[in-house]
Amino acid sequence: MRLFRFLIIPAIAATLFAQNETFFPRPEYFRVHFRTTPTRVELQPPVRLNDFVVDGKLELSLKNFLGLAMANNPDITIQKVSVERQVNAILRTFGVFDPFLQASFNSTRQQTPANTVLSGAATLNQLNQPFALTVNQTLETGTQYTVGYQNTKLSSNSSYAIYNPSHSSNLTFGFAQPLIRGRGAYITRLPITIARSNLRASQYSLEDQIIQLVTSAELAYWAVVEARENVRVQEKSLELADVALKRSKRELELGAISSLEIFQPEANYANAQIFLTQARYSLQQAENSLRRQMGADLDPQVRNLALVLTESPAPPVTAPNYDKEKLVEQALARRPDLRAQGEAMVGDDLSIRLADNSMRPDLSVTGQYGAFGQGGTYFPGNGLTPVPGGFGDAFSQLFGFGFPTYGFGLRLRLPIKDRTSAANLADAVLTKRLDALRQKSIMQNVRLQVLQAISQVENSQASVDLTKIARDLAQKRVDAEQKRYELGTTTIFFVLAAETDLTTAESNLVRESINYKRNLLQLSQRSGDLLDERGIKIQ
Repeated sequence: MRLFRFLIIPAIAATLFAQNETFFPRPEYFRVHFRTTPTRVELQPPVRLNDFVVDGKLELSLKNFLGLAMANNPDITIQKVSVERQVNAILRTFGVFDPFLQASFNSTRQQTPANTVLSGAATLNQLNQPFALTVNQTLETGTQYTVGYQNTKLSSNSSYAIYNPSHSSNLTFGFAQPLIRGRGAYITRLPITIARSNLRASQYSLEDQIIQLVTSAELAYWAVVEARENVRVQEKSLELADVALKRSKRELELGAISSLEIFQPEANYANAQIFLTQARYSLQQAENSLRRQMGADLDPQVRNLALVLTESPAPPVTAPNYDKEKLVEQALARRPDLRAQGEAMVGDDLSIRLADNSMRPDLSVTGQYGAFGQGGTYFPGNGLTPVPGGFGDAFSQLFGFGFPTYGFGLRLRLPIKDRTSAANLADAVLTKRLDALRQKSIMQNVRLQVLQAISQVENSQASVDLTKIARDLAQKRVDAEQKRYELGTTTIFFVLAAETDLTTAESNLVRESINYKRNLLQLSQRSGDLLDERGIKIQ
């Protein structure tokens, strides 16, 4: 059963789709770029808690508890949200290919006194109104292109102006294609590929963090079970101490024992009360931690409900037989921390390629083409009638391409010394080496951790078997001491000592049984099987 699912890849697709939807001049573009982003963050309340309320109590199996923890634990949500930064990083690397549009308009009036007879007026009055529009973009091949349009309107009171007002239009096309450094889609897309590799590494890191959080949650569950069993043991111990005290008091009343022998039963009863009180407080603290794990502390209707945990701490009757080498190989193939390190090395290879490319000379071929157009009201002079005209004449002449300007060239940028790029390349190679050493260290740690986890499980199984025997013997000793006491062949001191030993044996059995559960959990974590065994899927 799938308790929880993370959808990371669809989030990437949705983000990139949203990027395309905001392309100028679509209406969505203006809604996105001119809106005010809200700063308020709304947090959802805990979910599904009421589904497990039975007779006024919160009844939980381990599977149900983990489902609530995965849905309501804020620490898990924090890890999920942190991955979204890598999604944003992919979107950011696409920004190098975004086209940009730049427009400008100015209006300037200038009045100057005439300084030559060709000024055309005693005081020269001119209105200059230039307009410029430019679009530039870098393509995936590394090509950079620029398209520009400029139109200048000039009005003057000069009698020598042939066009007044005059319109001068220019249309220009330019490009620069790298030939060595930065050439080709593979190089230009390397930052995108690196960002995607980082995303995959962060997903593996997310899985590793989820495993640790699930482990912490399950440990909290077993801590409550252990504390509950300790309360049961101490309650039984108090019952035994109470029975022994009542019997001693009755014997004292009948004169069967002296008043000096009543102190030990009273002390045992007082100690049993103390131990029971301490066990109950420990249970209360463990339950508070469990409520925090599944978000029950945030729900006023659920936070004070009694907890009923249905899992039994009893270990299996037969001890499992583990294939150590098989579990080690499985862990090496599935452990997310090792897979994240492997993905980091993939990113290192890409970074080396990028740094290596920056060491090459920067040689580019450039080209440009331009067209010119002019128009306006034409004054032929000699008393002839002016010919009306305007912007349309300049625009028509511009796209007639009768007055072209074109050219090609080569541009070389050759660093005499490029210590920055050399240092970046050296750092990239060094990072790859360090990551390779880290991967080796992680592989060694994985093997050691799996072997140690198997040994701890086997040791726990043996300890449980031995504590069962010790508990049974302690129970038999209590029964024997009570019979001897009834026959008058022993004193109350030995009966109380046997009961104390029985309580200790019961506590040891509870501790070792819970340790067995903890060690099984650790083995699942170390071998990389925890999420699959608990039915948790990360996609």
